[in-house]
Amino acid sequence: MPKVLVSDKLSETAVQIFRDNGIDVDFEPALGKDKDALLAKIGDYDGLAIRSATKVTEKLLNAATNLKVIGRAGIGVDNVDLKAASKKGVIVMNTPFGNSITTAEHAIAMMFAVARQIPEASASTHAGKWEKSKFMGVELTSKTLGLIGSGNIGSIVASRALGLKMKVVAYDPYLSEERAQKMGVTKVELDELLTKADFITLHVPKTDQTAGMISKEVIAKMKPGVRIINCARGGLVDEVALAEALKSGHVAGAAFDVFETEPATDSPLFNLPNVVCTPHLGAATTEAQENVAIQVAEQLSDYLNNGAVSNAINMPSITAKEAPILGPFVKLAGHLGAFVGQLTDEPIEAINITYDGKVAEMNTKALGSAAIAGVMKAQNPDVNMVSAPVIAADRGIKISSTTQEKSGVFDSYIKLTVKTAKRERTIAGTVFSDGKPRFIQIKGINIDAEVGQHMLYTTNQDVPGIIGTLGQTLGESGVNIANFTLGRSEEGADAIALLYLDEAPCQDALDKLKETGLFTSVQPLEFEV
Repeated sequence: MPKVLVSDKLSETAVQIFRDNGIDVDFEPALGKDKDALLAKIGDYDGLAIRSATKVTEKLLNAATNLKVIGRAGIGVDNVDLKAASKKGVIVMNTPFGNSITTAEHAIAMMFAVARQIPEASASTHAGKWEKSKFMGVELTSKTLGLIGSGNIGSIVASRALGLKMKVVAYDPYLSEERAQKMGVTKVELDELLTKADFITLHVPKTDQTAGMISKEVIAKMKPGVRIINCARGGLVDEVALAEALKSGHVAGAAFDVFETEPATDSPLFNLPNVVCTPHLGAATTEAQENVAIQVAEQLSDYLNNGAVSNAINMPSITAKEAPILGPFVKLAGHLGAFVGQLTDEPIEAINITYDGKVAEMNTKALGSAAIAGVMKAQNPDVNMVSAPVIAADRGIKISSTTQEKSGVFDSYIKLTVKTAKRERTIAGTVFSDGKPRFIQIKGINIDAEVGQHMLYTTNQDVPGIIGTLGQTLGESGVNIANFTLGRSEEGADAIALLYLDEAPCQDALDKLKETGLFTSVQPLEFEV
């Protein structure tokens, strides 16, 4: 009988789901805060159900000799060492949609609170004061809300704001005009949003691209008197810069549920007038906690009893029976998507996936989900195979697929085509007999490229000196080339190079390559291999 440990607070309903599914479950919510006790017990369990208190470190995973799956009741998995879990073969699942409404409602509540200075007015009144003239607020009606991020939570916030008769402008690199129209919002670039918005609310994940995105320079571009709400992730906003803007009066107020350092015992925003702070309560409602608890119990039970994988962060959602054959093609599909996703920084309108030969008879739904997730992970690392198609649909991306009989030299291949308003990108790949994915065509140019963790993709005209320039420049930067693949459409025409490197190229090397004037594009790439 599979054994599951629940080391954080979970509802009795969720615990009973484990029992009803024949799972031997131990409910010990205090263990999440007792590292030594958890370390001593974890070796007995096949599954671990957690919230945010339990920290799944590499040390804990090394002690978890029987652990097969971790279920996080919630979306964030910052408390799980994903790399270590993947290395140990432990599946990590989350529940990405159980608290979306709750988080969106909290953002709306915070907007009301900062608009009418409710917390300060409440504290003043409790103190026996009657300071009506001190707390002059503003209406939300007819004001412009600037939405940064229009995914699942952001779209709910937009819907609520429109119901309050606000105007909504949205900035999201993946938001299409068609989706924006359906949402009832106006799609704008970030600079336009900054100058128009009376209120700005953030709903993006924290990535290398979004960390610190609301900087001192960005705040300076905002409309005077703006109010900023962040119920997404800490670290998106430069808290020191925002504190300065609040003190100067350029920003009229702020409402923050998340902070750069949590638990937040100190912050530049604390004790400033008209700053509303809550301790990461976005998902803290009875309904949301119950929803995610039930979901995680159902997902873990289904995996331990049937081998079914749902909402996996670090592996494809495929059955145990399919895995040996489908697994390598799932990895290939993800690599194809990741290649295009890292090259695309504009709204995607359509994704088409062609399955040629034997792969057309496989589980193309799983393969398609892997490819879509690969495309979207470049901007949203929380995306997985289950959530990717839903998020793509929410953003108005048209997904299509084509299956066809063998049409070339390969028994099977997958071709991915991604369309934006400006361009169309295509890449194809296959799996060789050794089970390793290979890129076989980019931009219609035939190649044969092994996929590595660190790669460099360049485009240029077919002229002499390209190989020497790449080799010399990377060599001078101490970067070793493991594999080097070239291709061209025809002599003297478009050409490409794809290099498999032992380590990521430094920015100095990339700059030097661009400065040569030989390349139309120089793009470092990263793949999960």
